[in-house]
Amino acid sequence: MAASSCSTLALCSSLAAHCKISKNPPNHNPPPPLLSLSRPKIFASGLYTRPAFSLSPKFSQTEAPEIESEPEAAVAPEEPAPVVESTSKEEPKREEVFAVVMIGSRQYIVFPGRYLYTQRLKDANVDDKIILNKVLLVGTKTTTYIGKPVVTNAAVHAVVEEQGLNPKVIVFKYKKKKGYRRNIGHRQPNTRIRITGITGYQDYPAVTLDSLKP
Repeated sequence: MAASSCSTLALCSSLAAHCKISKNPPNHNPPPPLLSLSRPKIFASGLYTRPAFSLSPKFSQTEAPEIESEPEAAVAPEEPAPVVESTSKEEPKREEVFAVVMIGSRQYIVFPGRYLYTQRLKDANVDDKIILNKVLLVGTKTTTYIGKPVVTNAAVHAVVEEQGLNPKVIVFKYKKKKGYRRNIGHRQPNTRIRITGITGYQDYPAVTLDSLKP
């Protein structure tokens, strides 16, 4: 018995020498990273910085990328624009003149280009040219021709544009306590004319401001 116990102790001592048994359980998680609070290393040229690496792909001299260039389109030369000469001549400006003419029992101020409605002109059709001889006054920028009572040889030329009717006028009659009521509408006929020109007043003696002074 004593011999067997001695051999057992010898075997255990030899195993303990070769193997170390840890009392703590095995830890399968990796150790946390250690934070270094030490100052950065300083070299002779200054602070050490990590060199920046470019992300551009590297090509060897033999494997340089080939870039295909598109052929430029041929640009046609610009042709000069043709010069168009205007053959139309500028119309001379009309003389600014006005007149006072009597048509029927009314007087109108007229000038070239104006249109007006007058009472019905008998025997006048559309597009007929008429001449108004009762010219009471003619005026320009510089002179005035006053008729006594009319300006002799002066005439106003016009063209008949339309034969129409005025807006309706309601004529209402009423008598109280008699049951009398009358409602009548009336539209007066009229003529639309356009003034084309004023002529024949140049030979009449003109009136100026100097002649009116005493």
